[in-house]
Amino acid sequence: MRRKSIATQWFFNSFSVVAVLLLAIDIACFFIARGYYYGAAQQYIETEANIVAGVLERFYDDTSSDYAEEMRISVEEFEKKNQAELMAINPEGKVYLSSSGFTPSGDSDMPDYEIAASSVEKKGFYTGILPNSEKYMAFTVIHRPSGNAIRIITSLDKIDDCISGITLAIGGASLAVMLLLLTLGLYFVRSIVYPVMQVSTTAKKLATGDFSVRIDVGRDDEIGELCSVFNYMADELESSENIKNEFISSVSHELRTPLTAIKGWSETLLEIDDEETRRKGMQIINSETERLSGMVEELLDFSRIQNGRFTLNKAPTDVIAELGEAALIYEEKAKKEDISIFYEETDEIAVVNGDGNRLRQVFINVIDNAVKYGRKGGFVKISYSVGDRNISISVRDNGCGISETELPRVKEKFYKANNTVRGSGIGLAVADEIVRLHGGELLISSKQDEGTEVKIILPIVT
Repeated sequence: MRRKSIATQWFFNSFSVVAVLLLAIDIACFFIARGYYYGAAQQYIETEANIVAGVLERFYDDTSSDYAEEMRISVEEFEKKNQAELMAINPEGKVYLSSSGFTPSGDSDMPDYEIAASSVEKKGFYTGILPNSEKYMAFTVIHRPSGNAIRIITSLDKIDDCISGITLAIGGASLAVMLLLLTLGLYFVRSIVYPVMQVSTTAKKLATGDFSVRIDVGRDDEIGELCSVFNYMADELESSENIKNEFISSVSHELRTPLTAIKGWSETLLEIDDEETRRKGMQIINSETERLSGMVEELLDFSRIQNGRFTLNKAPTDVIAELGEAALIYEEKAKKEDISIFYEETDEIAVVNGDGNRLRQVFINVIDNAVKYGRKGGFVKISYSVGDRNISISVRDNGCGISETELPRVKEKFYKANNTVRGSGIGLAVADEIVRLHGGELLISSKQDEGTEVKIILPIVT
């Protein structure tokens, strides 16, 4: 069975969505305009009625004034009679004065007056249709002491005409948009389908392991950006493949070196009977075994991170004590490399809710990197500062430093800025993940040939 073209599906689905959306916008605009204009009209007549009622109330309280006369003057000389009609209603609910000069005879239907009479605030608002089919809006406010009421009524025909005009204008614009979309649809779809097919073809080649393929961009729009991002992805895959191969080569070399030393000295120790040589050989075997164990542990940690099984055994931990132990571990090793470690031991305590072993692993990794990349006669300065919410730990050296181009990538898995130095290239990535799982941040700043500073910021328990 022939499947539907993605172009056809995209075009008609988009067309119907846009049609519904434009219809919804048209309806929404109608109600927004209606709410705005009706709200403005209601506020207008309510304000005018309250102003007149306020003036008459002052006259009512003034015994020297003729309240009935003032009421007549206020109604008959209402300044905005061209926009609304002002009425005076007696306590029996009869209109006895009107700014139009016409006083309704008999009982008049005034729902707003009835609402005001039954409400606590003595105010009523109503929108309805007159017997002549004219839509109106009315507001009544009753003067409590006298029982008289002020009522303002205004026509909504002009407002409805304005709302209709706005709605028709938006509807016409929506129709024009639909026609334009219908006209340009096929051309637009064709301009999308071809690059998508090109991306699909290139993706299949990437899936087979051919990381050299790229897409010709040739466009300065979203499709061009997609092609550029796809090419960037291909570059990253190729780079990751190269880094992986370098990693395998580097790890193989790193594993071979201690294994060769262990094997060589093991054979030597079997053949000689010299105590000094035996002691030296055992020290080398022990040192290389520890180095080999550390590399294997790094690989296991990396595997746990990749599989989402990297966990922490958190408990209240004195992070300064862990830092001091890590500095002490590397003090003798640094001396052998002719590098001085400066760390001032204090009795200060900073408690972190974390895994002490993992935090010590982070400190050891950072200090080890500082020593490895340090220079003869150089230094590694370890310090910390405790704030209200966190502790900031700094490990600074004056070694070879890291170039600006390599600095953003030093925390990437497998990446090594300097391949002449021992290491798998994943220790710092693991350390960064451990710090992140503690809710902290590992920051690196460096200048080539001047040194590197690593800051570890961790939240403390307050």
